[in-house]
Amino acid sequence: QVQLVESGGGLVQAGGSLRLSCAASGLTFSMYSMGWFRQAPGKEREFVAAISRSGGSTNYADSVKGRFTISRDNAKNTVYLQMNSLKAEDTAGYYCAAARGVMWTTSSPYDYWGQGTQVTVSS
Repeated sequence: QVQLVESGGGLVQAGGSLRLSCAASGLTFSMYSMGWFRQAPGKEREFVAAISRSGGSTNYADSVKGRFTISRDNAKNTVYLQMNSLKAEDTAGYYCAAARGVMWTTSSPYDYWGQGTQVTVSS
């Protein structure tokens, strides 16, 4: 059974930082590209960042480019999202997802999803 478990969310002041983690089990992690998405109340789920299977390629939404960094540790079956210079508009539930093969910036190709972790940024 595949499980993706996010952690690291919380309440932070604007300008602060958080590091999200997503631990994967039940799959061959190195065969999956990983993505982070977020969803704020009343809004559609949106792409945040993605990383290739090896970690050699990454992709970011324009809204987070230069502030967020996605990385992965295939030995630990974990993907991370380092979030710096957080803004109130970053407040959302953050979800990690796994896609077999190449990375995607849309949600539909992703095969597995975590339950999410809440990030709240106070202004």
